[in-house]
Amino acid sequence: MTHLFQPLQRLFDPSDEQLMWRLQHGSDPAAFDQLVHRWREPVRRLGFRMTGDHHRAEDLAQETFSRIFAKRADYRPDSRFSTFLWRVALNLCHDEFRRRSRRRELSLDEDEPFNEAPEPSPAVQLELSECADSVRHALQRLPEHYRAVVILRHYEGLKLREIAEVLEVPEGTVKSRMAEALDRLAPLLAEFKPVAPARPKTVPVL
Repeated sequence: MTHLFQPLQRLFDPSDEQLMWRLQHGSDPAAFDQLVHRWREPVRRLGFRMTGDHHRAEDLAQETFSRIFAKRADYRPDSRFSTFLWRVALNLCHDEFRRRSRRRELSLDEDEPFNEAPEPSPAVQLELSECADSVRHALQRLPEHYRAVVILRHYEGLKLREIAEVLEVPEGTVKSRMAEALDRLAPLLAEFKPVAPARPKTVPVL
């Protein structure tokens, strides 16, 4: 019978903003645990789609919540918690890209080959089967600022206005980035599109 009361119980659950207020003013560990429970998987998905690396995505999720706790005083009570969370997570992704860029430059200077992030394991590919391999590969070839708007809009379901708040840019900038990202994705997806096998010739029945 317990499951019958779960929808009713969720009506009385504190909002993300209420939990963040408790964390901000009382360093409430229970409130923090609830936020992690609610948002760990979405943040991990974002990290995976931005970096293409499952293990790094797990690390980025942990770093995101550590940063949320450390910067709890910076949260504005009049804003959505999700906006604050996505901004922190994306900033960490951008830091990761800068580190990769520096490693690539050092490798080139030392005449050493640069190793890209490893491909996700078969288990991860199955887990993320809703995202076709061709789309995943194409996304990885987009510049990160285009990749971010596509992921937030089409995978996390944010509105353009919400994406603008996360990225701290005008909504018009988000629209132009989205249009450019989709224009760039089209030829990339065409490259990854599998060639359909030729259909065997059949002899018509007379």
